[in-house]
Amino acid sequence: MCFYIILEKKQVMKMIRYEVKKVFSKTGGKIALLMLTGMLILVCFLTVKSVEYVDEQGVSRSGIAAARRLREDKNKWAGEITEDVLIEVLQKNREINASKEYQSTDYRENDKAYARKQGFSDIRDMINHAFTAFREYDYYRVDSVTDEEVGSFYERRIAGLNDWLYSEEAKDIYSEEEKEFLLTKYQELKTPFYYEYADGWKAFSEYAPTLIMLTVLILGFPVSGIFANEIQLKADAIFFSAKLGRNKAVLSKIGAGILMITGIYWVMVLLYSAVVFAILGTGGAGCAIQTGLGGWKSFYHITYLQEYLLIIFGGYLGSLFMLTLAMFLSASTRSAILAVTVPFVLLFIPSFLNDISALSKVLGLLPDQLLQMGQAAAFFNLYHPGGKVTGALPIIMTLYPILFAAMLPVLYHVYRKTQIQ
Repeated sequence: MCFYIILEKKQVMKMIRYEVKKVFSKTGGKIALLMLTGMLILVCFLTVKSVEYVDEQGVSRSGIAAARRLREDKNKWAGEITEDVLIEVLQKNREINASKEYQSTDYRENDKAYARKQGFSDIRDMINHAFTAFREYDYYRVDSVTDEEVGSFYERRIAGLNDWLYSEEAKDIYSEEEKEFLLTKYQELKTPFYYEYADGWKAFSEYAPTLIMLTVLILGFPVSGIFANEIQLKADAIFFSAKLGRNKAVLSKIGAGILMITGIYWVMVLLYSAVVFAILGTGGAGCAIQTGLGGWKSFYHITYLQEYLLIIFGGYLGSLFMLTLAMFLSASTRSAILAVTVPFVLLFIPSFLNDISALSKVLGLLPDQLLQMGQAAAFFNLYHPGGKVTGALPIIMTLYPILFAAMLPVLYHVYRKTQIQ
């Protein structure tokens, strides 16, 4: 019995390898691989380029040396952001503002002054956020904050949310229970924040959605053809009449699709991670995402490392779901062209509906959110599963594995019952 099972597994694996080879032996499959390679190089370049260091002469630079210099400057301020640290930042900021370089009308001189602020620029941004209205941002607000005021830094973050929740703009958006949930989450966040250079994680979070979404879009073309190939080549009669055509051959197609999605996704993401972190560094992994400009308002209590894991595993789950849905449409309609539109629709239609506030809760649960988990962590989408208020992330990370698992037997059944025409 064991020998028979092993033999069957080997047989199925051979069939899976054949299906994968068949996809990438075609011109379309080769073009997809070239596009993925080019896209990976481009996104790596843009990510690394996004982290800049301005030297003493006011010249902006990027790359390994620039990242190292920026890390050195920012890590001079590493540690807990206490009231004393905040006051020191204000004093250093005033000192630079009083310099002749900052006061000059020559932008090149201004850049020299900015170079001296880079070390505490992240803390400066946090002060701007804390002392500006919740939905606003004033880059120069820190210039008018006094030493006495800055002591209320953490309280101002909570007060800013409270003021907005009960403002005319937002008073009817959330229920009292939801408002209490958000305020409690803000109050429970551990303070004082620990800070250190974390630009590698921030840059990854900013550009990873681009890489993941483009990977899904490009992969949609070869994956959508897996179930439509025989029909397009008029070989479906042979395929389904074969001894294994309606069982193991169907399983091999499903397995080939999942293998392609899994293999290419993780190669792309892990190579991207390796390049970005090798150049920009992995420092700051344990810092709360609230220490960065993009995560300041988030109510999720996660670190940059945890956000990274959410991004890559959420992206994988979203890729599996979207592309398996494309395979399902290909199997049920016999059209690769129609199936390849699935990733485009799921990724781009929600962006056109973002301005419709009545749809915000629905949009917050769509699969495109899995491909941009870093951004989803900043949204205030709240739900009541089981009568308990929670954010969108726990729901979509639970919902889509179930939907994916449920789709597989349906996909198998639909293609297995295909009628020969």
